[in-house]
Amino acid sequence: MALQCNINQRGRRARFNWGLLMLAVAAAFAVAAAAGWWASPWAWAAAAICLAFALFGFFEARKGWCVVRAMGIKTPI
Repeated sequence: MALQCNINQRGRRARFNWGLLMLAVAAAFAVAAAAGWWASPWAWAAAAICLAFALFGFFEARKGWCVVRAMGIKTPI
């Protein structure tokens, strides 16, 4: 089953920017965990979760597909 494009260029840009933001947050968590500023396994878990969100945002931007719109929910972008 192929993913059908359901967002326009504005939506793609928004998802790409979301991916960049999540990538930066994941890097910040990873640096904090590696430097010992937040010495907890939760820091690595937070970094991994943010990285997963970033990768999914990039995937949505690349494919022009939004999971929320695919479920029938109308988004403003």
